[in-house]
Amino acid sequence: GPTGGSPPQPILYAIRDGKINAEICCVVGNVASSYILQRARVNNIPAIHIPGKGRVREEFDNDVTQALRSYKVDIVLLVGFMRIVSGEFCRSWPGRLINVHPSLLPLHAGLMDLAVHQSVIDAGDKESGCTVHQVIEEVDGGGTVVQLKVPVTKDETAETLKAKVQKLEGAALIEAIAMYDR
Repeated sequence: GPTGGSPPQPILYAIRDGKINAEICCVVGNVASSYILQRARVNNIPAIHIPGKGRVREEFDNDVTQALRSYKVDIVLLVGFMRIVSGEFCRSWPGRLINVHPSLLPLHAGLMDLAVHQSVIDAGDKESGCTVHQVIEEVDGGGTVVQLKVPVTKDETAETLKAKVQKLEGAALIEAIAMYDR
């Protein structure tokens, strides 16, 4: 994905340390220079760049599905993937497509990045966090797999809240991956 891609590193450590029975088969991104693709290469994980700019969503998603299937992927994590996926993509991975959203869904659904955290602050929420959820055709509408929480302080800014929530994302994804192994 085009964002920093911070959650994969804790997942790699959890795999290495035997905390979860998993393997990262490949990493797909639509931004060639993304940090997550660089991290994949450094960790000897196949890094696949599939350009998305100017392409029809379904065509792009089909290319991603073909790449994932070629690596025999079981679970797809949409980590830092800042694109809305097509219905066909969702149907290709039923019950095996998960995303981490930086709020306690269903609160603040449909918002991204700093807008989510500003919305939490503007609403006067006393806590926030992240939600690992199933991805379905309705944006941020899939069932909750894991939620982790942090308090929202009175002097919180969108930036400080984002930093607190991002620290939870790796742990939330690890917990969700472990649930699939049961």
